[in-house]
Amino acid sequence: MSTMFLRSAVVAESIAKQNCAKLLGGAVQTLPWSSQQKRNLNVHEHISFSLLKEAGISVPRFGVAKDAQEAAKIAKDLQVKDIVLKAQVLAGGRGKGHFKGGLKGGVKMVYTPEEAKETASQMIGDFLITKQTGEKGRICNAVMVTERKFPRREFYFAIMMERAFNGPVIIASSQGGVNIEEVAAENPDAILYEPINIFEGIKKEQALAVAEKVGLGDKKEQTAEMLLKLYDLFLKKDALLIEVNPYAEDASGDYYCLDAKMRFDDNADFRQKDLFALRDWTQEDPKEVEASKYQLNYIALDGDIGCMVNGAGLAMATMDIIKLHGGNPANFLDVGGGATATQVKEAFKIITTDPKVCAIMVNIFGGIMRCDVIAEGIIAAVKELDMKLPIICRLQGTNVDDAKVLIASSGMKILPVDNLDEAARLAVKLSSIVGLARSAHLDVNFEMPI
Repeated sequence: MSTMFLRSAVVAESIAKQNCAKLLGGAVQTLPWSSQQKRNLNVHEHISFSLLKEAGISVPRFGVAKDAQEAAKIAKDLQVKDIVLKAQVLAGGRGKGHFKGGLKGGVKMVYTPEEAKETASQMIGDFLITKQTGEKGRICNAVMVTERKFPRREFYFAIMMERAFNGPVIIASSQGGVNIEEVAAENPDAILYEPINIFEGIKKEQALAVAEKVGLGDKKEQTAEMLLKLYDLFLKKDALLIEVNPYAEDASGDYYCLDAKMRFDDNADFRQKDLFALRDWTQEDPKEVEASKYQLNYIALDGDIGCMVNGAGLAMATMDIIKLHGGNPANFLDVGGGATATQVKEAFKIITTDPKVCAIMVNIFGGIMRCDVIAEGIIAAVKELDMKLPIICRLQGTNVDDAKVLIASSGMKILPVDNLDEAARLAVKLSSIVGLARSAHLDVNFEMPI
């Protein structure tokens, strides 16, 4: 099965599989996807800490530094001996990552303001590379400076939207402070799932029961109160995920949220303007940022066949059939159901900025979307960009005959194909030819039959 896209969540595929298995009464096949259908707002850890603090949930004292001098000042103001510097990069595995400049780890322990200054100077402005970022890494523009806690017990709590439960669910575990995906894979019984009635919300008895089940009976009132506040924050901020890992007891017996990740629904940006204003565009693929300006859903992949479709389902089917014929998609690009010719033209521009693309496959089903509008956009893009790459265009549905006339009379190198299987086969074949030409350093100016 080819790469597909599902909604993002920090609790990974293993947990989702177990949810489905519980509902369906059987095992769920492992699927090799690693990307997502839609990019919802993801915020830095220091923003998550601020939101938790505003909600009345205990977090360690912290500050955010955008330069080394500021890091030293915050470290001094904390007035503690043990300090943690955390690179503010939107990627998992920061602690095990490394900076291009040579510094090992995106989470560092320091003990003096001078050390904080020196370490921060090696983080800020450099690229952190983790398993999730790839070799390019992601720029670190700030560090969070926080007091270090010494946890005696660590727990995991999250509230997230989960399709398997038709709404929000509490996910909890007594095995916090570690990779929760590994816990779920190795010991599924260590993960507790507590669905929340979307109409009634979480009840205190429910929160108390969760605290008891994960081994916090001695602190169940405090834990239940934390869960109630967490769900209230989840609703108020239109969150898709709030994850606390770990929720930990320190040496004095108090409980704190020592790390947090949050993700919010992009459809709620009109309600959460202040929150969405905090989006860090430097942490996202420039092509995806550009696509968002034109209300296009674009996600870069590693293949060499550019894909432009309308509808997520059709996009996944298109990528599947490309894989079936031995090809690899270079992107997921959904122009939606009401795209204009301008949006189509911009979609082509974005696809062609990827140097790996050797051919482009357009697969449009015209329901609300009109095929002639798509054709106008394709023709405009080919003219403006002076495109040399092969374009395989499969259009079906509303005004498809008008679209075919436009393409045929354009004089452009666009190959119309009615059959999806044949279109995919041609896309793979032509992409291979262009790829070979490039590897031989030949000029790529594909002569497409009209």
